[in-house]
Amino acid sequence: MYRVARGRMVQAKPADFVKDGEQTGMRTDTHTSQIRWRRWLLIGVGAAVVLFGLIQLIPFGHQHSDPPVQAEPHWDSPTTRSLAARACFACHGNQTVWPWYSNVAPVSWLVQRDVDNGRARLDFQQWNQPQRAARRAAEAVQRGSMPPSYYVWLHPDAKLSSAERQQLAQGLQATVAQSPPGRPAASQANY
Repeated sequence: MYRVARGRMVQAKPADFVKDGEQTGMRTDTHTSQIRWRRWLLIGVGAAVVLFGLIQLIPFGHQHSDPPVQAEPHWDSPTTRSLAARACFACHGNQTVWPWYSNVAPVSWLVQRDVDNGRARLDFQQWNQPQRAARRAAEAVQRGSMPPSYYVWLHPDAKLSSAERQQLAQGLQATVAQSPPGRPAASQANY
């Protein structure tokens, strides 16, 4: 007679045969490997839960602040402002709506980084200060790199149709041309 041992057929010995209902007291290799696998899985899940809890204690990304609006550009049209507010102001403005997940690490770190970087490059509500990316904003919208696809996935209302994308790009070009950033707010009223 033959039996299966470790995936191979081997010749059975008389000790390998157990009468009905008799316990041998030995576990099979398959049962032992299942226990090891479950133990490592539990350890891994437990470690992940503990790590997730610990990273919540890291303060970055939890303290959200929106500086006061100082000055906006003299928009070429209300439509351009509306499209920019819908697609850009969350990261490139000072009236950010912070969703619930912006308080849960590590997502909070990414959201805070995106908003900080966005405001540093272009802030439509600090227009009286120099804006590094103002002249390239229309090009980024036209190319489709702004708003980023991951942002649009989480905020479907920020998705622009091709016509809206074209309209926003043209409007941003006109706005930057007629109202360059870095001028005092009082002088913008003359445009």
